[in-house]
Amino acid sequence: MKQSTFASLAWNGKGKVTRRERFLAEMDAVIPWPRLLALIEPHYPKAGNGTQPLPIERMLRIYFMQNWFNLSDPAAEDSLYDSESMRRFAGIELAEDVIPDESTILRFRHLLEAHQLTERIFTEIRALLEERRLLLKSGTIVDATIIAAPPSTKNADRARDPEMRQAKKGKEWHFGMKAHVGTDRRGIVHSLTTTAANVHDSTQISKLLHGQEREVFGDQAYWNESHRKSAQALGIRYRVNRRTSRRPLTEHQRTINRLRSRARARCEHVFHVVKRLWGFNKVRYRGLAKNTARLFTVFALANLYLLRRRLLPPQWTCLS
Repeated sequence: MKQSTFASLAWNGKGKVTRRERFLAEMDAVIPWPRLLALIEPHYPKAGNGTQPLPIERMLRIYFMQNWFNLSDPAAEDSLYDSESMRRFAGIELAEDVIPDESTILRFRHLLEAHQLTERIFTEIRALLEERRLLLKSGTIVDATIIAAPPSTKNADRARDPEMRQAKKGKEWHFGMKAHVGTDRRGIVHSLTTTAANVHDSTQISKLLHGQEREVFGDQAYWNESHRKSAQALGIRYRVNRRTSRRPLTEHQRTINRLRSRARARCEHVFHVVKRLWGFNKVRYRGLAKNTARLFTVFALANLYLLRRRLLPPQWTCLS
């Protein structure tokens, strides 16, 4: 039994379940903790005679909260002191437990990056959804979104990130990277790649297909006549929006594009979660590797968030 502080006892007596508390409780209930911890445990420091490592699950919970609330390492440490709901999610009691400092949080994130564990977390959660028959394989929607990077050269290196590039979307120029995803017909991500922002979307389509789909959806950026013929030869219905060439589209072709766009729009839901709800509309780190590691994590968690109603145990309730 842990000794409760006065703040913890007062929290127990409050009469309202906050939105943050409910969100954390729902995610706690749907994340497959034993499976994810088993991935990390072989790479995590073992207890010895020196400083004892903090529990793996505590560090993983803090790492997930960093992604949900878009927190830097120092901000994550501060939030654990400030927020009782976040301490409870991490399993921390102020009277007894050590709150990890920003250096400890940083080292855990580097551990995940060094061993490509965030990609394995993404794969493990995808496997869980397949086991629960929540990932549809009949069709794939391909899409991409730009994640902005700082374009300024007013920094220590006096240069922009060399791995980021500039691209034009509509009439506006954007500097940063692209996240390319393949989703099922409900918008659940099963494949992910990243590139600089200037890489054309169509170059990634083969990496975003799982090979079992019977139809493929995409916007006009993915239209390619050779891809269409290859898909037809494999018996895959090519539902990519047709693009204008020398001749304008006919009214019939525009109608077909609108119908395809209605189905394709489902993949925008996961971008809304990642970029709007969780704040990943700008890169936090330099280079593609670290930001890609974070993207694998947030898209895996976004899948769970979008399907949480189906994953929650029967009769589940969140009580204050």
